[in-house]
Amino acid sequence: MSDTNSPQDWNALAERVARHVENYLGGLEAVARGEAGPHTVPMLLLEVSQVILAGAQLGASQDVILPDNWEPEVGEDPDLDAVRQGLAERLLAIDEYVEVFDPYKDTEPTSYRLSDDLVDVASDLVHGLRHYQQGRPLEALWWWQYSYFNHWGNHAGAALRALHAVVANARLNVAEEAPAVR
Repeated sequence: MSDTNSPQDWNALAERVARHVENYLGGLEAVARGEAGPHTVPMLLLEVSQVILAGAQLGASQDVILPDNWEPEVGEDPDLDAVRQGLAERLLAIDEYVEVFDPYKDTEPTSYRLSDDLVDVASDLVHGLRHYQQGRPLEALWWWQYSYFNHWGNHAGAALRALHAVVANARLNVAEEAPAVR
């Protein structure tokens, strides 16, 4: 992004982020329904990684400032409890993990749940998506950027680290093959 973003630049960024958001939400719902089967954790790792790319694009962009410095109403956000419950059921053995959210301020690890983090991210993202779908790309970008720095970026990063640890441990803790007999 340049220092002077034009409306076309903002619209293009909003479109890219909206695609990432829609993919994340669709993927999360599919996993919560059990459609990923034995690939639940790798699929979640992929979904979170891709939405973090959108967050990085928002973080690398200049601050989005609304002209009137207020956010229009979008109505009630959808209830995501069924998604949270579906994820909790699929992630039962690994749902709880510990995290230090701010490595510069926090001194003690805190217990979190992957299912909560993934749905917290979804909740923030769907709010911005509703702005985008109502023809307000600047408001969508403002919300996504603000909530990325304030909330969902931390939860997505923590979830990514936890999911990565599960996948990495599964791949690296494979029993070593016996040496070939000569």
